[in-house]
Amino acid sequence: MTSNIKPAAKLGVFTLVIMNVVAVVSLRGLPAEAEYGISSAFYYLFAALVFLIPVSLVAAELAAMFPYQQGGMFRWVGEAFGRKAGFLGIWLQWIESTIWFPTVLTFGAVSLAFIGMDHVADSHLAANKIYTIVVVLGVYWLATLISMKGLGWVGKISKIGGIVGTIIPAALLVVFGVIYLCTGGHSQMNLHGSFIPDFSNFDNIVLAASIFLFYAGMEMNGIHVRDVKNPTVNYPKAVFLGALITVAIFVLGTFALGVIIPAKDINLVQSLLVGFDNFCAYFHAGWLTPVIAIALAFGVLAGVLTWVSGPSKGVFAVGQAGYLPPFFQKTNKSGVQRNILLIQGAAVTVLALLFVVMPSVESFYQILSQLTVLLYLIVYLLMFAAAIYLRYSMKNAKRPFRIGSKGNWLMWVVGSVGFIGSLLAFILSFFPPSQISMGSNTVWFTVLIAGVVIFVVAPFIILHFRKPSWVAQGSDFVPFHWEKDPEAQAKIKAAEAAYEAEQKAGEENG
Repeated sequence: MTSNIKPAAKLGVFTLVIMNVVAVVSLRGLPAEAEYGISSAFYYLFAALVFLIPVSLVAAELAAMFPYQQGGMFRWVGEAFGRKAGFLGIWLQWIESTIWFPTVLTFGAVSLAFIGMDHVADSHLAANKIYTIVVVLGVYWLATLISMKGLGWVGKISKIGGIVGTIIPAALLVVFGVIYLCTGGHSQMNLHGSFIPDFSNFDNIVLAASIFLFYAGMEMNGIHVRDVKNPTVNYPKAVFLGALITVAIFVLGTFALGVIIPAKDINLVQSLLVGFDNFCAYFHAGWLTPVIAIALAFGVLAGVLTWVSGPSKGVFAVGQAGYLPPFFQKTNKSGVQRNILLIQGAAVTVLALLFVVMPSVESFYQILSQLTVLLYLIVYLLMFAAAIYLRYSMKNAKRPFRIGSKGNWLMWVVGSVGFIGSLLAFILSFFPPSQISMGSNTVWFTVLIAGVVIFVVAPFIILHFRKPSWVAQGSDFVPFHWEKDPEAQAKIKAAEAAYEAEQKAGEENG
């Protein structure tokens, strides 16, 4: 089925860094933390230490450890805990990204609403549910059509969109904030406040727990490890550069937003655009607001593209190995997972239509964000546990990038910190934030608990009905290391030899 597919374009370090930043960074999250003032930096740095850095380190080791084996999260978890756990990991990664799409696209809709010059009318348009649904679905399906063109298109647009729609607006936001303060602008943020937050206020801790989702995704591009030039060196390098840029954007961007908008006026959906609008008005450059709005919307498209192609590609590779019915394995002439993308699009469409039953766009945005956090954190719990376990079950395996040069103590530290941090965020994410009108708490808890149960049980139901005929003809999916039958071991050796020959040829030609 794949014999006529052209080899995928190879990704360089710069492209992968931008794809990582685009996958992780969304400026839409800045308003949520700007409410905390100076203490927001504590949350960002704390989450970076207990989550982003552990995720980046563990993902780098696992991706470099399995450079020629497909499956991404399925491979990493499955090598440690078996097929069922591996399938649960890749399934949840795909599902949570599907649920996440309407939330990030809501931000894109708000960005587009501010293209007009009447900002009062723009704010009303941004809060209109019908407008939001139309834009969410329009942009999502555009991203899906582009994804159908293949990884080359996704990489190019993600790189351009990441620069134009995320990095440049973030830099502008920081520069605006500095110039604003240096020219005598009044700071709405108490710059002399406490760096350490008030831990006695439980509501603050609950909303701040959502910061973990801001840092989620650094491992996602591990699914493209076979498409990276010299992955054992370049993939870890791209991960660390992406992590550094991510932290800088979040901390400095939040401060800049906080100095221009009073905490009491911050809205999780609109405040980023309102902040840019306020800066532009201060500098007498109102014409710039629509330009920034268009750039931010383009950045959203780039981020969605990265996520549309990533987890769905992982599910597709796993499906071809016999874990999904043949219907899910259909591709187009570019070798792209057509039917999976169409099913994903149908799910996004249904979720977008749920706007009509929520009391506000903001409440819909928050509840879907929380469900996304919960499902993704389960994936991270599996990943951290797998990384530690593999240090013992595959102790002699090659690790071109390794956490700690000798022994396993540093892996225990990094993996345990990441696991405990993820578990804490998982528990806190069930509590509704008091800062947002959510309507009935019963609806909140019902959606979150039912959502987690349904999506965790679903992959096991699929595996229960799994049939040998589901394995795609000519599938080159590399078996797990623990599969000891002669045929599996022969496939593993053949795949390793082919990969080494490909790398050697690349070095000679490079």
